[in-house]
Amino acid sequence: MAVKTPTLDDLARIAERWSLSMTREDLQSFRALMGNALASYARLDELTEPTLSVKYPRSPGFRPQPADNPLGAWYWRTEITGAPSGPLAGKTVAIKDNVCVAGVPMMNGSSVLEGYVPEIDATIATRILDAGGTIVGKAVCENLCYSGGSHTSATGPVRNPYDPSRTSGGSSSGSAALVAAGEVDMAIGGDQGGSIRAPSCW
Repeated sequence: MAVKTPTLDDLARIAERWSLSMTREDLQSFRALMGNALASYARLDELTEPTLSVKYPRSPGFRPQPADNPLGAWYWRTEITGAPSGPLAGKTVAIKDNVCVAGVPMMNGSSVLEGYVPEIDATIATRILDAGGTIVGKAVCENLCYSGGSHTSATGPVRNPYDPSRTSGGSSSGSAALVAAGEVDMAIGGDQGGSIRAPSCW
């Protein structure tokens, strides 16, 4: 969608909203400065988005029923078999549900994203499969990965496998619980603010 160049009246309203005192000449100057940037955006809109090939066949899988998901740690189950050999051959891997896996729903713990299905594999998913790993599902993560607890996901709390009445930490809550419970050999997470360290220490 093309970005429209604001009118001088638009810029005057914005300036007034932010208590900026600007003359008509100032507004014209700023509008002229926007020209090159907006032209770049317009050019981007004309380009065709690149599509990345999906190397390994898969089915969309299914959302597990509560009886098959007692810890609440699985968001989605699937099975994507990687290369026939490699350092991860024979290993099962859960993917934190903020990472794209083509054809497999991704919610990132938030009802806002429910129903979103990526069309590409994230680099880490491709590398796991290239190394012979088998991706067996998406692990629940906290709502938009914004909690150190394990109670904010729209799918419900992730329970600690050692004591289901306690937190498993977050935001990589499902990843940690699935590894600790022995349901997978390994899981990935992301740790920009403690999202692996917190659940690991629980």
